[in-house]
Amino acid sequence: MIIHALHAIQEEHGYLPAEALQNLSRDINEPLYRLYGLASFYPHFRLAPPPSTQIRVCRDFSCHLRGATDLYDIVCTAAEASPLGDVEVTPTSCLGQCEEAPAITINDRPYTKMSAQRITALLDTLASERTLRQQRLTPIDTTFQCNPYQGEPRYEALRRFVEDGDAQAVIDALKQSGLRGMGGAGFPTGVKWELVRNTVSDVKYVICNADESEPGTSKDRFILQHMPDLLLEGMALAALLAGAQKSIIYIRHEYGREREQLQKLIRRRQHEGFLGDSLFDSDHRVEIEIFESPGGYICGEETALLEALEDKRAEPRNKPPFPGTHGLFGKPTLINNVETFAMVPGIVLNGGQWWAEHGQNGASGLKFLAVSGHVRHPGVYEVPLGLTVRELLYDVAGGIRHGHDLKAFAPGGASSGFLPASMADVPLDFRTLAEAGSMLGSGAVVAVAEGTCMLDLALNVGRFFRNESCGKCVPCRVGSEKIVMLLENIFDGNGSRADLDLIEELSDAMALTSICGLGQAAPNPILSVIKYFKDDIVRYITR
Repeated sequence: MIIHALHAIQEEHGYLPAEALQNLSRDINEPLYRLYGLASFYPHFRLAPPPSTQIRVCRDFSCHLRGATDLYDIVCTAAEASPLGDVEVTPTSCLGQCEEAPAITINDRPYTKMSAQRITALLDTLASERTLRQQRLTPIDTTFQCNPYQGEPRYEALRRFVEDGDAQAVIDALKQSGLRGMGGAGFPTGVKWELVRNTVSDVKYVICNADESEPGTSKDRFILQHMPDLLLEGMALAALLAGAQKSIIYIRHEYGREREQLQKLIRRRQHEGFLGDSLFDSDHRVEIEIFESPGGYICGEETALLEALEDKRAEPRNKPPFPGTHGLFGKPTLINNVETFAMVPGIVLNGGQWWAEHGQNGASGLKFLAVSGHVRHPGVYEVPLGLTVRELLYDVAGGIRHGHDLKAFAPGGASSGFLPASMADVPLDFRTLAEAGSMLGSGAVVAVAEGTCMLDLALNVGRFFRNESCGKCVPCRVGSEKIVMLLENIFDGNGSRADLDLIEELSDAMALTSICGLGQAAPNPILSVIKYFKDDIVRYITR
């Protein structure tokens, strides 16, 4: 694969030298312009030599609420004062460390809960030519309700399916459970698995989308750290049920620690006979490989992800056809995210009704939610679907920091928009949030305290969508830029009430005509602020 080859070149040289690209072009008989087209599209490829120290500071949503703007200035000042010399400090899109904000990376390694003291200490370590150690993962002592195993996972759900081959029983259990795709779309999992199984093809694929990149979202990373076996078993079940020859975990570039641990675990489970050839001494075979994303929020969109796996620029496809029938290389492809796959073993072993009964307020099942922003105890929590926002923020996450009142919250990540504190009793469920004009989305609840400027937040999220637009379709490419321009104009005191009408008109056009969910959802933050927090905008216009 070309992207694999580009990764290898950059690993060797630190960037993509022109000579190396020319050699690759000759070796694989691909035109040079295609290699440059890929290298220039994905943000983690470099066409120029990197500095000796590269620091990237996340400034999106959750980090923004925890002081990322000041932190960026602190990092710049510390870098200038450091004897290191060749230091590059740049802002970056969300690093997926939202519950431990604010976050940075130093030479692609993430460091969280940053402060001026920590920044200085890290730079001093580099300046003294000592090895900068990777930040350790915090161990947890928690039993998760979705995990059917106590102690070492035994892959009993997979073993049972290998022995009896009852695919219909698995599909019926998934349908009875009410499990939906936990990546944002919420499509019924049992229906999707049945569709791919019943589609006739000589080749099929299973893909895990581990490219969560939306600001506020980090629960898939948490599952990768603490329950990776459930993901692997769920994918193996999907592969056998669908008749897939290959399974791929598409993981975001910033999850380097998780990728390395996952690769070791896959090799270990292959040695034990849980994966690979002769599964449990049978004729079944499950092949799982890991694909490291070359970066970009757009890769989380399922068809853009497929384009990347096909060595193309990650630009979304028009739908239909859908991946279930025409996915990777035009073949039937089952795509779910980490959390969805991880829920399957428990459902297969304990039944769909068991999982469904964990829900509350008419909802079915369990959910991992990343809670960030202005809460006392940000983190990733397993909760019943249907738990109210108030219960989550106050009973689970300890309430709002410094004794402040809640002003607003995003119930489903950056693209879900903002709801006022008066709606905090809404259950966190697909249906009820849709009825409230929002969505459960990517499983990220971000709390906003009183005293926070909602126009500033809408502008922050708007810049994220503008920066991450792939540029394929005009409505998203131009519309996201225009929204940011209008908001910046208002923020600078040069706006008018007519700008709000223009934003709403522009938003309608983007929602109706953008190819994928990025352009369709990009206006949601500012539209919700206009609806619920209009005073936060008008004061910039009238004063």
